[in-house]
Parts: sequence; C-alpha cells; structure tokens
Amino acid sequence: MRSNYRPIGNYIQLVDERNKELEISTLLGLSISKEFIPSVANTVGTNMRNYKIIRKNQFACSIMQVRRDGKMPVALLEDIEEAIISQAYPVFEIIDTEVLLPQYLMMWFTRSEFDRQATFHAVGGVRGSLEWEDFLAFELPVPSIEQQREIVREYNVIKNRIALNQQLNKKLEETAQALYRHWFVDFEFPNEEGEPYKSSGGKMGYNVELDNEIPEGWEVKTIGDFALKMKSGSTPNRGREEYWSSNDHPWIKTGELNNSVLIEVEEYISDLALGDCSVTLLPINTVLVAMYGQGNTKGQVGYLKIPATTNQACCAIICDNEYKSTFIYYYLRVNRDEIVSVAIGGAQPNLSKDIIENLKMVVPSEETILKHPFIKIMNRKEKIMRKSQLLAKLQLILLSKMSTVEEIIKPESVEI
Repeated sequence: MRSNYRPIGNYIQLVDERNKELEISTLLGLSISKEFIPSVANTVGTNMRNYKIIRKNQFACSIMQVRRDGKMPVALLEDIEEAIISQAYPVFEIIDTEVLLPQYLMMWFTRSEFDRQATFHAVGGVRGSLEWEDFLAFELPVPSIEQQREIVREYNVIKNRIALNQQLNKKLEETAQALYRHWFVDFEFPNEEGEPYKSSGGKMGYNVELDNEIPEGWEVKTIGDFALKMKSGSTPNRGREEYWSSNDHPWIKTGELNNSVLIEVEEYISDLALGDCSVTLLPINTVLVAMYGQGNTKGQVGYLKIPATTNQACCAIICDNEYKSTFIYYYLRVNRDEIVSVAIGGAQPNLSKDIIENLKMVVPSEETILKHPFIKIMNRKEKIMRKSQLLAKLQLILLSKMSTVEEIIKPESVEI
C-alpha cells in the first residue's frame, strides 16, 4: 500500500532569496489556517532588505509552535507573482514540477493527518518546534503526474464552488445591511404605494430620547423590551468527561460567532451536562452576541439555525417571531461599532448581558417589521451554507483518498 510513498525531502529544496534591492513591497504573513494574509507587523524602522522573497508556486511554512497550535502553518503562493515575508519562515519549492505538482503537495499539507504527524514529531518545550530534518522525512504518495493533475482538478472544482458560495453570501450580507440602513436609518422603507417613505412626505415625529425625528407610529425601546427573553450560557466542568463524551447538543463559543448563520459547531455537550449545568438549549432563530473574546470577537453576532447551547461569553436574544429576530440581527450588525464603544467607554471593557439588554433602538411599527426582507435573505444564506457544508465534507473525503490514490472521487456525482 505504501510502495509509492517517498520522503518530502526528495522533491523540495530551500530557497533563500532576499529583498536586497527593495524591489518588492507586498508583505505577507502566514496564518494557522494555511493561507497567506496581509501582514500586520509594524515595519517602521525595519530593514526590509533582510526579508525573504517568495514567488508564485513556492511555499512558506512555520516550524515553530507546532505542538502548541496542533498545526503546521504552510501555504502555497498562487494568486500573485511575488511577495516578501519574514525571514523567520523557511521558503521552499518543488525541484521538478513534472514529477510533483505544487498544488498536489499543498493538498497533502491540508490533511488533518499531516498536522497530527507534525504535532507528534514536534519537540518538547514551550514552543514545541518541528525540526526541519523531521519535516523532510515525512512521506507522501506520489502517483503519476497525470493522476496528480486529475486529483487537483477535482479538488479545485469543489474549492472554487465553496469560494463562489462565500461570495454569494457576502453579497447577500451586503445587500441586507444596505436595506437595513435604507429602511431603518434613512426611513426610506416602502409606503403603501411602494414609494420611499420619508422622501415621499411620510409623517415624521420628534423623539425626545433621540433628539431626532422618526416615522410616526415608531418608538424607542431597549433590546430587553423588544425581545421575548435574553439568556447567557456557561461552560460545563471540563474535568467531567461525561459532560463532553457524547454529541447530544451543540455548544458554541464566542470565537465561532463570525457574523453569519450558524449551522455547525466545534464542540458538543451531553444530555447529562444540559441537565446538571446552567446551560440553556436555545431555539432556532436565536440571535447570539459575543460579549468578550480574543481580537475583534466582541460584538460579533451569529444567527442560530440549529438548537444549541453556548458558553458564558455569549448573550442570547430570543424573539417571538423570525421577523423580529432577523431585524434585531441586522440592527446589531449595522451598529456593532457603536455598541462596542459603549463597553469601551464604561467601567469595564467588555459587553455584558445588562449592557446589551439596555441598548436603545428605534423600533418600527408592526406593519413595517412584517414587510422587511431579512427572513428570505437569512434562509437563502442558510441554504448556501448547507451546500458548502456538504462540499467541505466531500473535500475531506477526497483528501483522505490521497493516501490510497487508487480511487478518485468524482465531484460531478454530487450536487454542487
């Protein structure tokens, strides 16, 4: 079965080209998700001549902290011709691309089995680094170049469809936010004749709390008054294995709130944990808000399309119908910066359930709420995400088949 496995070191060579002439200014970083990203490093006063040049179809990797992260960051430069990266990253290329395709090798690096192998070989200590010699000794199957091309082609069919779905959902999100601002900030929702309300002479009334005019019949309420109820979660005792040993109920952390529909999670808790601990099983159409978390997590939102529980850093907003829950989701999306600034200006830098509960918002008339298009948009986003979820599973199957390469999965047999 492993007769066609060969060490990676047989096919790659290190490249150490420096930016001596300062001809290249595009600076990239390397993410743990195995992608190149725009660098956020402060380069003021830095000698950019020491930075390494990476060119199209070359790889960069990090062999530091592999054990800590449980992954070896490695990425293939494909979208641009050249860039520069930190001198801390080894850069390498394939010696003969008629023997091994860069895209095929990158697929191998994407496999979870590769990360497990890298983590296992990472040496001890705080950083848990991987020795370069150990990396070179890792083996992979190398089928004929024709078969590699076919595997890469099939993988890219799936990858490109997922990317297209992400673009579709991005457009839907942009459309929804633009509609929210048009209807509920500019007050240009359609009147009974289908004309924009405010510019068509719709009646406006002065609101003392806002010191501004709002449409007649609208009012200002707190989120707590607008919602049916609000909840926060908790984390079952990690020391109790029986709380985490069965996948009975999804359990969501703030890091999973990425301003989108939620249809899958990273962790689950058991029926026992649900009964013993102060966690609540939240219904579909609950809106979640991150009260605190790493980086820019605070203020991120999620819209549940599965029943789920959460940790204590999530605030759950439950409404009595989808019109209200999708409306409040987009209120939170559009006003995130302002909402987060409330916490920054307070005694402590995090949001809390009380802060969110007492946020004041302009609430449209019932008639106007029942007209908005957000339910249709949210359902469309969910449908697209579920298709991408199936495609992602197909990707994993195709990656797992690389260890045998006798079988090639045909993505055409699956609706994509």
